Amino acid sequence: MIMDSHNSHAIEILLVEDNPGDVELTREALETAKISNRLHVVEDGSDATDFLFRRGKYSDAPEPDIVLLDLNLPVKDGRQVLSEIKADPELAKIPIVVLTTSQADEDILRAYQLHANCYITKPVDFNQFLRIVNAIEEFWLSIVKLPKKRVH
Repeated sequence: MIMDSHNSHAIEILLVEDNPGDVELTREALETAKISNRLHVVEDGSDATDFLFRRGKYSDAPEPDIVLLDLNLPVKDGRQVLSEIKADPELAKIPIVVLTTSQADEDILRAYQLHANCYITKPVDFNQFLRIVNAIEEFWLSIVKLPKKRVH
C-alpha cells in the first residue's frame, strides 16, 4: 500500500459489486493508480447496508470515505441501498458514486433523485476504466473537502 500525500491515512473505499470481473478490474485499477486505499468489497445490497450500518458480521467495519455502488445487485438493488444511505443523517454525507453499466435515462434520473453524488457508466476498456478511477480519486479524495468521520 502506498500512502497518499494528501492524507495521513489510507482511503476507505466500499465497492458494492456482484460481478467478480468488475471487482477485479476495480482492484487492478486502484492498484495501478497507486491510490493509498483499503478496498472493501460486498457483493449484494443487503451486505452493503449491513457494512454501512455496522450490523452482524460487519459490526467492526470502518466508515468508508467513498462508496462505489453498482445499481443491479442481488438481494437488494443499488437504488434501495442508495435510498437507505441517503436517508440516514450520519451516512448521508458519504459520497456515493454510482458506477454501473446502465446508460438508461431513467436509471440516471432515479439515482440523482435518490441523491447520488455522481453517476458514471462503466467503460469496458481497462484504460478507460483506469482513467475513470483516477478521476474519482483525484476529485473525491484529493480536491473535495469531506466532513470528518463520525466518532464512535
